[in-house]
Amino acid sequence: MNAPITKTRPTQLDVPVSGMTCAACATRIEKVLNRLPGVSAQVNLAAERARVNLSGEAAAAPEEVVAAIRRAGFDVPQARAEFAISGMTCAACATRLEKVLNRLPGVEATVNFATEHANVRYQPGLVDPDRIKAAVAKAGFGAAEVGVASREQERARQAAAWTAELNRFWIAALLTLPLVGQMPFMFDAGWSAGAHHDILPRWLQFVLATPVQFWIGARFYRGAWSALRGGGANMDVLVALGTSMAWGYSAVVTLLGFHDLHVYFEASAAVITLVLLGKLMEARAKTRTGAALDALLRLQPRLAYVERDGELAAVPVDTLHPGDVFVVRPGDAVPVDGEVVTGESTLNEAMLTGESMPVDKRAGDKVFAATLNGSGVLRCRATGVGAHTLLAGIIRMVEQAQGSKAPVQRLADRISAVFVPVVVVIAVLTFAGWWWLAGDFPQALISAVAVLVIACPCALGLATPTAIMVGTGQGARAGLLVKNAEALELAERVSVLAVDKTGTLTEGAPAVTDVVPAAGWAGDEILALVAALEQTSAHPIAAAVVAEARRAGVAVGAAEAVAAVAGKGLTGRVGERMVWLGTPDFLAEQGAAVPDASSAALAAAGKTLVAVAVDGAFAGLIGVADRIRADSAATVARLKARGLRVVMLTGDHAATAAAIAAQTGVEEWRAGVLPGDKAAAVKSLASDGTLVGMAGDGINDAPALAAADVSFAIGVGADVAVEAADITLVKNSLAGVADAIDLSRATLSKIRQNLFFAFIYNVLGIPLAALGFLNPVIAGAAMAMSSVSVVSNSLLLKRWRPGR
Repeated sequence: MNAPITKTRPTQLDVPVSGMTCAACATRIEKVLNRLPGVSAQVNLAAERARVNLSGEAAAAPEEVVAAIRRAGFDVPQARAEFAISGMTCAACATRLEKVLNRLPGVEATVNFATEHANVRYQPGLVDPDRIKAAVAKAGFGAAEVGVASREQERARQAAAWTAELNRFWIAALLTLPLVGQMPFMFDAGWSAGAHHDILPRWLQFVLATPVQFWIGARFYRGAWSALRGGGANMDVLVALGTSMAWGYSAVVTLLGFHDLHVYFEASAAVITLVLLGKLMEARAKTRTGAALDALLRLQPRLAYVERDGELAAVPVDTLHPGDVFVVRPGDAVPVDGEVVTGESTLNEAMLTGESMPVDKRAGDKVFAATLNGSGVLRCRATGVGAHTLLAGIIRMVEQAQGSKAPVQRLADRISAVFVPVVVVIAVLTFAGWWWLAGDFPQALISAVAVLVIACPCALGLATPTAIMVGTGQGARAGLLVKNAEALELAERVSVLAVDKTGTLTEGAPAVTDVVPAAGWAGDEILALVAALEQTSAHPIAAAVVAEARRAGVAVGAAEAVAAVAGKGLTGRVGERMVWLGTPDFLAEQGAAVPDASSAALAAAGKTLVAVAVDGAFAGLIGVADRIRADSAATVARLKARGLRVVMLTGDHAATAAAIAAQTGVEEWRAGVLPGDKAAAVKSLASDGTLVGMAGDGINDAPALAAADVSFAIGVGADVAVEAADITLVKNSLAGVADAIDLSRATLSKIRQNLFFAFIYNVLGIPLAALGFLNPVIAGAAMAMSSVSVVSNSLLLKRWRPGR
C-alpha cells in the first residue's frame, strides 16, 4: 500500500516584524507564537525578526504564524525582489508567468516582457525568493535575483546570449539562402499555380532545411513545450506549429517520392531564419530602451579619496560610512552624498537635476553622489552612502516605474492571453476552408502556415512597456522621477492643477521686509517679543523673523508656555507679558483686532502678515515677503496654454494671495486655506470626471498631494522618498510640472501609435494570409519586423527634451 503523499512546507521561518518598541513587545510576540501548535519561536528586537521553527505534521501553517503576529498588534512588512527572467519569447509568456507567480501565497507580481524582469512583492514567512525562482523554473523559464552586484553579470549574460543567437542566425542564413535563392525561378515556373519546378534536388533541400528546423529552431520547440505544459500558448507555439507543418509535409513528399507534389522546405527554413533575425533586432532595440537606467548606474563612482597619514588614499566607495570625511579633487565625481566641510567649488548636477548651470558649493552646502566637481577642492562629510544616496533613490524610482504596468496595457494583456488559441483556430478554419471547400490541399497548407506565422502577439506586448521605459528614462535625465506607469498615464489627462503658494510659486525662503509697531511700541521691541516665540518653531516664517532679529542685533529673551495653534499662530509668555502672534483673523478671535489701515498696504504688496498682540491689545505687524520664483509666471502661462486651469491654494490673507496671483498670472486662487484643509480643497476641484493635479514642496502638503489624482513634489533634493507624490521633481522649479505633463503626453502618444500599429497589423495581416494573398516567407518577414517597428517607434521618444 502506497503511503499518502504529503505536501511539504518550510520547517523554519525567518520573519521580519515591524512595530516593536521594547523588549516587552518581543516577549509578547514570542508568547503568542509559542501558543500555536508545533511552533517554537524566538524574537530578536534588535534585528526586528522572528525565528520560527515548525515541527510535526500538526504544526501551524506559515499563514497562521503571520496572522498571529498581526493579531498581536504588529505587522509583517512585505518584501520586494526583482528577478531577471530568461526564456520568454513573447507577451503571452509574460502573461502566463505573471499568473503563475500571483498564485503563490502572499505574492503580488508584475512581469515586464520588454525588460525581461519580474517585480515581486511577497510576504516573508509565506514565500521566499528561492520558492519564487522554483515556481518560475517549473513554468519553463529561468530566474536570477537582481541586485546591484549582479547587474553587470546580467548584462554580460545578455551579451553572450545575443552573440550565440547571432551565430545561430548566420548558420541558419547560410543554410536557407540556397533555398530562398531558387524562389524567383519557382515563381516564374508557376509556384502558386501548381507547377513543380525544382531548381535544387529535393534531397539537398531536405538536408539544408532539416538542421534549420530542428537545431536552429530547437528554441521554438522548447518554448512551445514549456508554454503548453504550463497550460498556455505563446509565439513559439505558432512558429513551431506552422514551420513543422510545412517541413513535415515536404519531408513526407520527398521521402515517399511524390514528385508531382510541391515541397515547401524554403518556407519553413526562411520563416525560422527571419524570426531569428527579428528577435535579434528586437533584443538590440530593447537594450537601447533601458539606456537611461544603464547610464544612471554607470554614474556611480567606484573609488573615494580619504586622507590617510597626510596623503590621499583611494578606497572603494562601499567602505565609506556616514560621518566619514572624503576629499573631492578637481574634475572628480562626488562618491557619496555629503556636506561640504571646507573648500569652495562648483558642481555640475545636470545628471541628477537636468539643470545645466553649475551650482556653487561652500561649507555647509549639500553635495550628491555622481555630480562632477569643477576646479576647486572640497572636503566633505558623508551623510548618505550605498542605497541612501540621491542617485540610488533615483535609480530605485526609475526601476519601480519601468517595472510597473500602465492601465492602458490591460487591454493588450487580455488580448495576448487568448491571442494564440484564437489564431490556431483561425488557421484550422483556413486549412479546412481551402481543402474541403476549394479542394486545394497545397494552398490550404500554405495559407494555414501563413496565418500561424504572421500572427504576432509580441508587438502587442511591447507596445506599452517599451514606451514607458524610454519615457521614464528621459524623465530621470531631466530630473523628473515618475513613481509608476499609472502616474505617467494620468498626468496627460490632468485638466486642473492646484499649486501651493509657498515653496512652489515662491522660493520658500521668506525674509522680513517691514516691522510696523502700533502706537506706544518700538520696532525692536516688537521684533524681540515675536522672535522669542518664533525661535521655538521650525516654520520658514519663524526662521525669517529670528534671522532678522539677529541681523538687527536685538536681544531675544526666552519664552515660556509656548503653544502652537495649527495654521493660525503662536501664544506664549515673555517675561510678564502674554503674547499672541499669527494671522490677523487669529488675533481678532482673541479680541485684538488688527486695524485695516495697518494691514492693507502690506497685504496689497503681496506680503505675509504676522500680527502681534500683547496682553490682549494690538501691538504691531511684521511683513514677510517670499520672492516669487523667476520662472513661475512663464510656467503658469505655459500650463494655461496647454489647456490647464491653474488654481493657487494658500493659507495667507486674501489680499496677499491676490497680489501673488496677479504677479504670476494665476486667475483663480483660494486664500486662508489651512494645511489640514488643503486636501478637501483639492477634492472640491474635481467634478464630472475632472482629473486634478497638485503641486507642492512636499513639506506640509502630503495630505493634499495624496488627495490629488496626480501629485507633483517640487524641489525635494535628496529626499526622493516622498511617498505621497506620484511624480518627484528633483529640480527646484515649477517648470518641472509642465515638463512632466509634456512627457506624459509624448509617452502616451507613442503608446497609442504602437497599439494602433500592433492591432492594425494583426487585423489586416491575418485575413490576408487566410485568403491566400501572403506566402509564409513574406508572412515571416512581416512578423519579424512588427516587433522591431514598435520598439523603434518607442525609441523616438529619446528626442524628447524638457521645455520644448
